[in-house]
Amino acid sequence: MIDYKQLQALAAILEESSFDKAANRLHISQSAVSQRLRQLEEQIGQPLVIRSNPVQATAAGQHLLKHYRQVALLQTELQQELSQQMGAGFTPVSIGINADSLGTWFLEAVQPLVEQENLLLDLKVEDQDQTHHLLKSGQVIGCISSNPDPMQGCNCLPLGVMPYRCLASPAYLARYFPNGVSSEAFRAAPVAEYSNKDELQNRYLATYFQLGPNDYPRHRIPATESFLQMIVLGMACGMVPDQQSHPFLESGAVVDMSPGQYLAIPLYWHVWNLKSNLYRKLTHHLSRAAEQQLDPFTLHQHLL
Repeated sequence: MIDYKQLQALAAILEESSFDKAANRLHISQSAVSQRLRQLEEQIGQPLVIRSNPVQATAAGQHLLKHYRQVALLQTELQQELSQQMGAGFTPVSIGINADSLGTWFLEAVQPLVEQENLLLDLKVEDQDQTHHLLKSGQVIGCISSNPDPMQGCNCLPLGVMPYRCLASPAYLARYFPNGVSSEAFRAAPVAEYSNKDELQNRYLATYFQLGPNDYPRHRIPATESFLQMIVLGMACGMVPDQQSHPFLESGAVVDMSPGQYLAIPLYWHVWNLKSNLYRKLTHHLSRAAEQQLDPFTLHQHLL
């Protein structure tokens, strides 16, 4: 039988990435945290963390972290059901999400549930192609991903599509594309990308202009609003979702560089397959918001 306090210590170490911070969070000494982890490792028979800076989980540590979070959530729900002071406490919920969903439709989708259930969101932002590994490693209880393949022990719900178009300001086009949009002109035109994991620009330019990832200059700007601002200011072009771009296109602040040529990014909600009312409610709220805010798959079937 695994000791719950030992699991709690492991989770604190991995979530805080530090033995010191884990001790402060649990209100015990660092030596007590280390002792609980050592006892758990002895029981499991293998190391559970890589003692680096920051501390990282081994494969076995990731499995135990996932187990702890599932048990902790079910225990919280049970306590709320049995308590006469139901709802007095807060329930932490970790979710993996892409920056553009966070910056457009996600918060409005979950706002009623956060207030009703006293949730504390721990949002981990990654590219939509990367959030899947957060769920696999046990860092989150659910994720919004472009990957349609459900993992073992998880449910997968199709949400909808975010279309991305390459936008630029009129001034940018006049400066870098005076003779029209072409592959050759892109070689000397700066492009914005969110991070080194952001493949949207690479995919767009490879698909429609036969350019490789090292064939054009790029800015890197890991902030959704500032990313679009850089485009509006004429500093770069970049891929922007329709859910964010409509008012800027209507005002003429930006234009679609190649009308009809775009990327359709499907989004799916992956969540652990547990008999949890909270998971059920969270899935319901996300699904309902997606129907209103995202495009249906049928509109972009030719690109999916």
